[in-house]
Amino acid sequence: MSRPLFINDFAFHCILGGSKDSVFDKLKNGVRGEFTTYDVAGVMRPAATIDPSSLAPVEDSKFDNRVNRLSQAALSQMDASIRKAVEKFGADRIGIFIGSCDNGSEASMNALRSFKETGAFPEGYVLDYQAADFPAQYIAKRYGITGMLSVHSTACASSASAFVSARNNIYAGNCDAAIVGGVDIASQSVILGFASLEAMSDKPTNPFSANRTGLTLGDAAAFFLVTRENLPDLAADSCNGLSVVGFGESADADHITAPRADGEGAYLAMKAALSDAELDASSIGYVNLHGTGTRLNDSMESIAVNRLFGETTPASSTKALTGHTLGAAGALEASFCCLALQNGGVLPAHLFDGCEDPNLPKVHLVKSGEQASEPLQYCISNSFAFGGCNVSLVIAKE
Repeated sequence: MSRPLFINDFAFHCILGGSKDSVFDKLKNGVRGEFTTYDVAGVMRPAATIDPSSLAPVEDSKFDNRVNRLSQAALSQMDASIRKAVEKFGADRIGIFIGSCDNGSEASMNALRSFKETGAFPEGYVLDYQAADFPAQYIAKRYGITGMLSVHSTACASSASAFVSARNNIYAGNCDAAIVGGVDIASQSVILGFASLEAMSDKPTNPFSANRTGLTLGDAAAFFLVTRENLPDLAADSCNGLSVVGFGESADADHITAPRADGEGAYLAMKAALSDAELDASSIGYVNLHGTGTRLNDSMESIAVNRLFGETTPASSTKALTGHTLGAAGALEASFCCLALQNGGVLPAHLFDGCEDPNLPKVHLVKSGEQASEPLQYCISNSFAFGGCNVSLVIAKE
């Protein structure tokens, strides 16, 4: 029996912006955000980072950091919906389920720099700023929420994992509504970490191309307000009929960072999401690929997608436009599926150099301006993370 989550509102902020209309225009036309370049050991690496000066300070100085400023930029667009939910259900009946990986790296780097230079940590610095739940604590404080709070750090699948947790807890009766999503930044330590793995490209990511050379990191925040019932009085007008209807997870645990080469873990997650939604593969009109542009991800994902959906189901990776936003990626890309469902089935374009890798199983990559061949009702969004943590979500407009 399907156990959906109804989407009452959603919002995001990334390198493409925060306006749904203008961001969707860039998605359908394959327009990349303006990437910044960073010198990493003498090699210039692009990253889809947002100018910090463009983000308004958080009023509560305790929470005023780059991560929470980014969350604020997204949440401010859905303030009214969240406050209506708090009023309807009570502050103790709203859950917060967030995916994030950064865990205060900016605070730790600045503190260590100060300690190295002066022998003391900065005045006012406390380890709370590096706590995994710090971004969720900010959201709770912003809205006066006293309900359950859960943070997921399952690498690139973090905010997709948060959706699964939100669904389970809402149906278990632990909360009546939930704020679910993710936030992450491409901080200096994150950029250095991925560069050390030799996973970062020295040019914007080129997913599923024979010439791909790795991923590009990015900043983003994306959040949803979800409930167990369809509540038209609570939902933003544009969200009526949107829901997450399928939740699939698998754990291949094949390698600490590399995915399982045969795509079995990815296949099982997508298959589980379809089964949970009580759908077959032919129902899916669009696949949002994890699509990092790394050799190993694109290989295994093309195997899994081709095996389940064949060569004709439209698919694209939006990471070439936004960068890989890590813990926020699952929620951000779910929001892009919502935009496609809201906009008559016009699909996010797959931006790459057009040189498909002949060694990969064939996947139908969406061209600029392409529209679903039939009315778009179901999309699937993939998030495949380090450690073999795989999550797929089926998003519907019914």
